[in-house]
Amino acid sequence: MEYTRLGAAGLKVSRIALGCMSFGSREREAFRWTLDEERARPVFRLALECGINLFDTADAYSRGASEIIVGKLLKEMARRDEVVIATKVFATMGPGPNDRGLSRKHVMASIDASLARLQTDYVDLYQIHRFDEEVPIEETLGALDDVVRAGKALYIGASTMHAWQFARMLAASERHGWKRFVSMQLQYNPVYREEEREMMPLCAAEGIGLLGWSPLAGGFLAHGHATPEEGTTERGRTPSPLGTPHDRAPDRKIYQVVCGLARARGISNAEIVHAWYRTKGLSSSLIGATKLSHLEQAVASLGTTLTEEEIAAIERPYEPQAVYGHRVKPH
Repeated sequence: MEYTRLGAAGLKVSRIALGCMSFGSREREAFRWTLDEERARPVFRLALECGINLFDTADAYSRGASEIIVGKLLKEMARRDEVVIATKVFATMGPGPNDRGLSRKHVMASIDASLARLQTDYVDLYQIHRFDEEVPIEETLGALDDVVRAGKALYIGASTMHAWQFARMLAASERHGWKRFVSMQLQYNPVYREEEREMMPLCAAEGIGLLGWSPLAGGFLAHGHATPEEGTTERGRTPSPLGTPHDRAPDRKIYQVVCGLARARGISNAEIVHAWYRTKGLSSSLIGATKLSHLEQAVASLGTTLTEEEIAAIERPYEPQAVYGHRVKPH
């Protein structure tokens, strides 16, 4: 395994991380592909054996069930100081009007609830899952600063928003002397590269570490399915709650390029894509594994280096598209 600093922070994370939305409860239709505790156990064991130290979850994943599984399995299999536990706050967690968003009330209640589910005194990285347009930035940042000062989180991070929103939050933190975000989690892959325009340059300039989610575009780049019915896993057959089908002509061209490179090298599509990922300056890529092979292929890619010509071939068919996934309501 390779390790790198999370942006300008001293925290070191594995270049491959385990994205834990894959673990939880199947009670909700949108999460029928998730793995329960027993089915998740071998995935966690393999992740730790491979040297993965970053485990990223959220309170919203199966309404807390993911955090429960993450906490239990990591407590069983690893020492607390060996792992980096990241979770998120924003989504609806109860029926009340204050059970959602980034208000001080919800942030303070959510961190305590997450710590209880994760069976830990602190999380290494506490992230806001989205930007809350209804709550003043200073209220959210002040609450996050108090969370860190109370020792309940070591670092804070953000996820999936517009660059201008993140720039405002960074400026407010500096203006008030509050704890600063050390990371940005963003959707990024060869068929969705809109973050290259503003967010990625902003983070590079500000020393913010990048954590990439959906590196295989929901499995599209691994299997090329155009409709959920064509997916090869339960997750692939489940429509995305973000409504992000990859069915544009450029997407198909990029998929075909990836297939050709994989055939030529005798490796999987996933290994080609993960190798491309590592050329883009991200600290870590989040792998939403529902099979052991998903992790095995991601780790195997650490030994794959693409040529400049191969990278250009993957990127050449790309065409700009509308930004999606940023404006998600917490309820």
